[in-house]
Amino acid sequence: MSWGGLVFDPILAPLIGWQAAAWLAALVAVLAVLALAVALWRGLRGAWWRGLALGLIAAALAGPGLERGTARPLSDIVLLVDDRSASQTLPGRREQADAAMARIEEQLGQWPGTEIRRITLGDAEDGTLLGAALSRAIAEEPANRLSGVLVLSDGLAHDGAALPATAPAPVHLLQTGTPEDWDRRIVIDEAPRFALIGKPVIIRLHIADEGAVPDAAHAPTQLRVSLDGKEINSVAVVPGTRIELPVTFDTAGPNVLLLSLDDQPGELTTINNRMALSVNAVRDRLRVLLVSGEPNPGERTWRNLLKSDANVDLIHFTILRPPEKFDGVPVNELALIRFPTEELFMERIRDFDLIIFDRYRMRGILLPQYYDNIRRYVEEGGAVLVSAGPEFAGVESIARSSLGEILPARPSGRLIETPFTPRLTEAGRRHPVTEDLPGAPPEDGTVEPGETWGRWLRMIETFPAPDSTIAMIGEGNRPLLMLRRQGEGRVALIASDQLWLWGRGFEGGGPQLDLMRRVAHWSMKEPELEEEALDLRATGQVLDITRRSLGEIDTPAQVTGPDGALAEVVLEEQRPGHFTGRYPAGVPGLYSVRQGDLTRSIVIGPASPREFDRTVANPAELAGLIEATGGSVQPLSEDIPDLRRVEAGRPTQGQGIARPWIGLVARDAETVTGLSRNPILPGWAWLLLIAGATLTGWLLEGRRRA
Repeated sequence: MSWGGLVFDPILAPLIGWQAAAWLAALVAVLAVLALAVALWRGLRGAWWRGLALGLIAAALAGPGLERGTARPLSDIVLLVDDRSASQTLPGRREQADAAMARIEEQLGQWPGTEIRRITLGDAEDGTLLGAALSRAIAEEPANRLSGVLVLSDGLAHDGAALPATAPAPVHLLQTGTPEDWDRRIVIDEAPRFALIGKPVIIRLHIADEGAVPDAAHAPTQLRVSLDGKEINSVAVVPGTRIELPVTFDTAGPNVLLLSLDDQPGELTTINNRMALSVNAVRDRLRVLLVSGEPNPGERTWRNLLKSDANVDLIHFTILRPPEKFDGVPVNELALIRFPTEELFMERIRDFDLIIFDRYRMRGILLPQYYDNIRRYVEEGGAVLVSAGPEFAGVESIARSSLGEILPARPSGRLIETPFTPRLTEAGRRHPVTEDLPGAPPEDGTVEPGETWGRWLRMIETFPAPDSTIAMIGEGNRPLLMLRRQGEGRVALIASDQLWLWGRGFEGGGPQLDLMRRVAHWSMKEPELEEEALDLRATGQVLDITRRSLGEIDTPAQVTGPDGALAEVVLEEQRPGHFTGRYPAGVPGLYSVRQGDLTRSIVIGPASPREFDRTVANPAELAGLIEATGGSVQPLSEDIPDLRRVEAGRPTQGQGIARPWIGLVARDAETVTGLSRNPILPGWAWLLLIAGATLTGWLLEGRRRA
């Protein structure tokens, strides 16, 4: 294709600019017209020739020329957006989209000068990012070549804010789905991320029905609440009604709640009938009661440790004046605080998370019923830690009270005052309280003093209970640190009062604070110190499983995925007491892992993926863009529309004889392949013409005067 025409290129443009040169030429042309008019009015001879000279000057300044060019037509571009996200896998949608895609490609393939830009949308962490894909694709194409945009999707875009406000061509949505589609889902209106142990929190939610909901589905449905695989509540819920669900957590750390509904016939999907919530439960403050039987070097060690922890509320009593002490001083003249035994051990004992007896002996201060109450407190979930000194081996030992029934060991009555280096047992090397204490001596104890932990100077010989865990041993391999579970609670016993030597650096010292803190926190059921535990962590789409145990693990872990599929993962021992395995999680959702009698759950990605949050096809997100561009919404459940070329400004949709049609704008764009520009006259010719016209006018005027 070629074309040509007259163009102007002012001769003075390189010197003063194109615009100034054009105005100068126009000014000269105006002066020529005015001069000619005045000359004719006055009847001067040669006026036409002088006017012609000025006109030629104006024409020369304008620089007229002839431009010739050749152009090549450009193809029209059609954007074809194929939504392949997870919501398109719902029944019938993929087949509808594939059939429409095949027909569109067949029709466009028969149109000469048409290019297809195909954009495929997959699953993203934030759902279907249709808006971003459309904005990017439209911006990348020339506006004068874009013929139209065809979107094959259910219309469920999750980034509506990223959609362009308009487009240079009509946008048509070929919508998948059917008018009969309906679905039910759980909608969380408000849920806490953190909760206090033992304090109820409120989860606010409602059940939402969308689409062509059948009448039978309006009846109340059962909502079940499970915590780490165990059902803790079940309530009847009417769809559309907001409810408040109280939940109380008893275990510190992440707690995974699973909310589930009964499946209904005809639903698009049942995945969104389940919703997982992860709530991190924490203790408000740990309340510890420390009772010291008498002043001793280890007393300050325990006090300093507990006072340094901002999360611990400590109440400390030291028995300075036992009942058997008679010094003649009236009680009302002593500056001592009365020991509120009845209030502490009868009325408010359950306010404490841990009770520590530091070198305490029976002196008649605590009545027998108090020890009975302490025993019940432990069996119902409380914790007691005994730091024993020489009194534990004597007749005043608290092991001789009813508290002795729950202690990890009973004293033999023998006090051993031979220096020794504490060592870990095989169980101690596996137990989280002592497994990785820094500087632990080897199992055979073949070290010299000063090369490892410092020595202690005395301990009490004890007979451990059969169900106690012996974590550390002392002189003659006798039990030193014993841990025991009793009912719902826990009891720890340190059969020596020499732990403070490590804090003083005696013979190099030892991990005093680490050991004391771990023993105390194990007693208070801190999750990271559980000896029998199942821990789950997600790294991307990979699930890491860790099983801690004092024994050997020879059975695989069973993994239940979001779709109910079961898989087994073999756990291998990485270090004493730690067995690990990895499981590649295929899709986001809730995964439950069972190993032995332990079950834990974890959410990988969204618990109910956004693709299945709302599933009923809906063009609302694209409605504004479609209206602004003159496009249309075509339900594929009715028919696949035909394609037509239309001129710009003409309607882009309509009903044909057999089926509806949608229009794509014919752009007829082209690109210049060649361009030439030649002046009408060369410069010397303009000079000759101007000089000739001027000379002729001068001669005619001179002849008149003669």
